[in-house]
Amino acid sequence: MKKKITIGTRGSKLALIYARIAEQNINKFKSRFAIKSVSIKKVFTKGDKIQNKRLSDIGGKGLFTKKIENELLNKKIDIAVHALKDIPSRENKKLFTNCFLKRNDPREVLITRKNKKFKSLPKNSIVGTSSLRREFQLKRMRKDLIYKLIRGNVDTRIKKLKNKIYDAIILSYAGLKSLKMQNNISQVFSLSEIIPSAGQGTIALQCRKDDLGIMQLLEAINHAPTNICVNAERDVLKVLDGDCETPVGVNAKIQNNKLNIVTELFSLDGKKRFYLKSSKKLYLSNLAGKELGEKIKKRSKNLYKKKR
Repeated sequence: MKKKITIGTRGSKLALIYARIAEQNINKFKSRFAIKSVSIKKVFTKGDKIQNKRLSDIGGKGLFTKKIENELLNKKIDIAVHALKDIPSRENKKLFTNCFLKRNDPREVLITRKNKKFKSLPKNSIVGTSSLRREFQLKRMRKDLIYKLIRGNVDTRIKKLKNKIYDAIILSYAGLKSLKMQNNISQVFSLSEIIPSAGQGTIALQCRKDDLGIMQLLEAINHAPTNICVNAERDVLKVLDGDCETPVGVNAKIQNNKLNIVTELFSLDGKKRFYLKSSKKLYLSNLAGKELGEKIKKRSKNLYKKKR
C-alpha cells in the first residue's frame, strides 16, 4: 500500500463534496493500511466544459469519466471518485469499479420559482431537464408542458430558473442534499412516479485492477447493501447495452431479505414504454438484474416488432 494516496475527481462543487466524503471514509482505515496522507486532485472533464448540448450528442456519459480514468491508468491518481450514474455501462477492463459508499436518496425533485407543484404548473410551462428518461416520464403525467434541455452544475441551473429561462427544473435529490440546498425543493417525486437512473445517489470509487493494496482498502470501505442494489441496477443497463441516450430507469431495494427491482424503458421517441419488476431472494441477487434486463429487452423487441 502506498503511504500517500491521491483521489481524482471532477472540479465541480458537488464532485468535490463527493471526493471529501470518500476521503473521510478512507481516513477511517489509515492506521490499518499504514496510510500517511490522502489528497484530492481536480480533473476538469470535457463534459464540464460543453454545457449547451445533450451528452448523447457529444460523446455520452464517458465525457465525465474518461479523463479521470486516464489519470488513473497513467498512475497520476490512485482512486477515482465518480457519481455512479455517470459511469457508462461498458466499463474499462483495466479498472475495478466495485466499491460504493452508502447510497444517498435516489429520488428526483422539482424546483420552481413560486414553489408550485408539478400538477399546478400552468399549461406550456417550460421544464428543464438534461435527461430523456425524465422527459418521457414527466410527459406521461403532463403532456401539456414544454420540456427543454438544461445543462450545467446545480447553481447554474437554478440561476437559469431564477432568470426565467425555465419555469421549472428537475434535479436529483442526492445532489441538492449534498450541497445543502434542499430549501429550493418544491416537490419530491416518489420512486413510483419517476424511476431514477441506475446507480443514482451513489458515490463510486474506482481503482486499477493491478493495484491490490488499493483494492483491499476499497473492499474495506464498501457499503454491502448499496453494492448489491446498484450492481443489480447496472446489470439491467449492461444487458440493454444502455448509454446516456437510453431512456431507462431502474431501482433496486432490499426488503424482507429479498431484492426487489423495478425498471422502465422507453423507445427513443418516448412513444413506447416497457415496465417490469421482479423480486429475488437475497442470495440470488447477483442474477436479479441480468434476468430482469433480459426480460425487458425481449419484451421491448417483441412489442416493437408487433407495432411496426
